[in-house]
Amino acid sequence: MRPPPLPLGITEDSGGHLTYLWGAAEALAERDDVSHVELVTRLFDEPELGPDYKIPLQACGPKLDIRRIDSGNRRYLSKEAAAADRPAFIAALLADLETRDVLPDVVHAHFADAAETAIAIRDQFGIPFVYTAHSLGIDKSDHVTADGDLTRRIGFEDRAIAEADAIIASSRDEAERQLMRYPSADAAKIHRIPPGAGLRQAAGSNFARAREMVAPFLRNPDKPVILAVARPVHKKNLGLLVEMFGRSPALREAANLVIVAGLRDGPDSGEQEQREVIAQLLDGLDRHDLYGSLALPKRHGQSDIASFYAYARETGGLFVNPAATEPYGLTLTEAALHALPVVATCHGGAADIVAELGHGISADPSDEEAFIGGMLAVLGDRDRWAEAAAEGQARVRVHSWERYAERFVAIANDMRAPHSATARGRDLLLSDIDGTLTGCRIGARNLRAALLRDPRRLFGIATGRSLQEAQRILGEWHYPAPTVLVTSVGSEIYWREGGRLVADQSFADRLAHDWDPERIGEALADLDRLVLQPPVEQRRFKISYFASGNDIAALVEERLAEAGLVARVIHSHGNLLDILPTNGGKAAAMRWVARRLGLPLSAVFAAGDSGNDRDMLEACPRAILVANHCPTVADLARRPNVTRTAAPHARGIVEALERFDKENHDGRLAA
Repeated sequence: MRPPPLPLGITEDSGGHLTYLWGAAEALAERDDVSHVELVTRLFDEPELGPDYKIPLQACGPKLDIRRIDSGNRRYLSKEAAAADRPAFIAALLADLETRDVLPDVVHAHFADAAETAIAIRDQFGIPFVYTAHSLGIDKSDHVTADGDLTRRIGFEDRAIAEADAIIASSRDEAERQLMRYPSADAAKIHRIPPGAGLRQAAGSNFARAREMVAPFLRNPDKPVILAVARPVHKKNLGLLVEMFGRSPALREAANLVIVAGLRDGPDSGEQEQREVIAQLLDGLDRHDLYGSLALPKRHGQSDIASFYAYARETGGLFVNPAATEPYGLTLTEAALHALPVVATCHGGAADIVAELGHGISADPSDEEAFIGGMLAVLGDRDRWAEAAAEGQARVRVHSWERYAERFVAIANDMRAPHSATARGRDLLLSDIDGTLTGCRIGARNLRAALLRDPRRLFGIATGRSLQEAQRILGEWHYPAPTVLVTSVGSEIYWREGGRLVADQSFADRLAHDWDPERIGEALADLDRLVLQPPVEQRRFKISYFASGNDIAALVEERLAEAGLVARVIHSHGNLLDILPTNGGKAAAMRWVARRLGLPLSAVFAAGDSGNDRDMLEACPRAILVANHCPTVADLARRPNVTRTAAPHARGIVEALERFDKENHDGRLAA
């Protein structure tokens, strides 16, 4: 770690996480509510790697330093080799902290080895810690043969997950699937915060520099460029990418291939894995006779990366990530920022990014025909290319380090809040999120102000989204932290106790009775109008499908009855179908929450706008149907317990609450 320009690719361990660390630290240091940020790492003295790494304390700004701890071993050590040095590093860091007048409020551990350090700091000083995994071994184990080192790594990762006070994940896949595969995972501790997209480095990128760097390699440097930027490690599948390119005449006809894979002085330079990957690339170059169409630049600076993106864009090319699995993929957001379409692996968080930004295609790199087909599809359809480029550049602007820092500080403040009993209040607003709390910034601001003015009115959400997505959206819309979160269409409940969230295990135990998801799946397996949603959408007590046809819910209920199964079937938004235990759903969760809070159901205001809110709105004596509701729930406006608002979204909720409060006030005066 050093100040920019970051040493990306200088070793096999100097990858995108350095960009993450620097972007997060810099954005946090710029906040008024953060007094200081310190990046802590090992001190080493290896002249060929540069002089910075032997500086004990390096000032990088008014509130940002890099502190390097001398463990007694001043050699550069790879991530694996550093494990043996960790006890000495921890001891030296603890000794350093003992000398300080002011201790940090929060430690942020990146990777599981840093979590071991953070655990030691918390044990000695009581400082809570946040854990970010970046790359999880349990997913890597799906793609490699048995590996004792990987088994040990997974063990350390599980310990980090168990011990962390909060966990930050970059993608939905990492938050809701990868992390949850670990025995110690607790969804209530996991938060999804997308990292920034390198916005500060994007301005003024000039493709001429990249064109100059690849010109010696390419016969026709004006052809569209397929660009890959990755560390030269096996899991990035760069050798496979060369094989695909070499074996596809159509791809070679359509484009050049440019691979920016770390820094090297020759085929024998660098660490073992780096040398092996470079050897694969050079072997593919020779066997497929790719001279003139494959560029493998040996050296580049951090600023050159932006130039490569711009060069690929100017030639009408694309960015490609063929990794076996990709925990997140910062390069995909950088490509979007530069208006460059992508074809990316479907394994890991990369698929989330592509779906969210709409700037390309996800495909399985182990299916070479499909992956090559994806690249040819983007290169061969200029309208599709232009749409992907525009969509990505427009949508990626929400991925900023400033937003990341804002959410991080909120989580840190919650994490440090004292524990307290579940809040008590006069009444409860329990609201859907999408289209109800969101959709109007002015309405959201007004509702937020109304909730803060009246602390005896508790705030909760009831959403079809997962816990992590619910928290992410509430944070982006600046809503106060809810007392209770009913998530995944009423199949999970989480309570806020102090700054922590705690799963309602009693509610889960209730849902487990007579719930048989395997038999339900078997009973519906041959219905071609149902398609299972991705694994990230499935829950312990929720099976989710894409569905077609207005009668699909009735058909599913009939099929389940024929199999002797009972379950709740919820059809919403036209094409989404969820199956829950019979005693699940938003209405059942609402009643459970009211009882736990000691409130009569008449003291609950339930707000919603779509089909998965129906049972809650039907059951609540004071239901709120916002003006922008879906046509499928329009009939609810005729029910005496439902207030249909004139205003949409959160403005409608404010309108209804003001009406209810006036009625209560007038009633008290009359009495």
